Amino acid sequence: MDNIFVLAIIAANVLFSLKGFNDPYFFRKYEFHVGSIRAGEQIRMISSAFLHVDFVHLAFNMIALYSFAPVVTQTLGNFTFLLIYIGSLIFGSLLTMVFHSNDYGYRAVGASGAVTGIIYSAILLYPDMTIGIFGIIPLPAYIFGIGYLFYSIYGMRAKNDNIGHTAHFGGAIGGYAITLLKEPILLQQNTLMVILLAIPIIILFVMAKQGKL
Repeated sequence: MDNIFVLAIIAANVLFSLKGFNDPYFFRKYEFHVGSIRAGEQIRMISSAFLHVDFVHLAFNMIALYSFAPVVTQTLGNFTFLLIYIGSLIFGSLLTMVFHSNDYGYRAVGASGAVTGIIYSAILLYPDMTIGIFGIIPLPAYIFGIGYLFYSIYGMRAKNDNIGHTAHFGGAIGGYAITLLKEPILLQQNTLMVILLAIPIIILFVMAKQGKL
């Protein structure tokens, strides 16, 4: 896979994250921090998506992006891929602000929102494709996508790391919505899959309304 747009995004994430690993001031200046954003530092809503907690966090997101991006670029084109990536990133940050608007100390980093948007887009386009978990365990793509979001719900409730789990959902919503807007025929061709992939998103908002998050 030699798509220059995908490689450029991966390079930006790697370089920005490496800088953050070695420069705590840089990390704190550009991470997602509700108090700072509400004080006017909206740039953090974008810059935080290029920072990561550690090498494992960075590698997981970049491998996922590298694996799923070709499905989107080859099917929808580079412009739509960028639209989904950036749109999902923004959706992720906005949803995080909605869920944590009064938690001034809330902090998070990671490209998870944008990457989840690409994953959800790819799964909507080809729900029957098989994903090799750890390169060994074969799993239908839609099962992986749904499971990934349920894991995110767990992370949101546990609150035991600095990963932006809430952004996963915002990203999923972004990837889901933008893909369906670009390819509305999927509503007819893959109606069941469109419904299945919406289930964890619906559960999230039901739990939020019930105060369980």
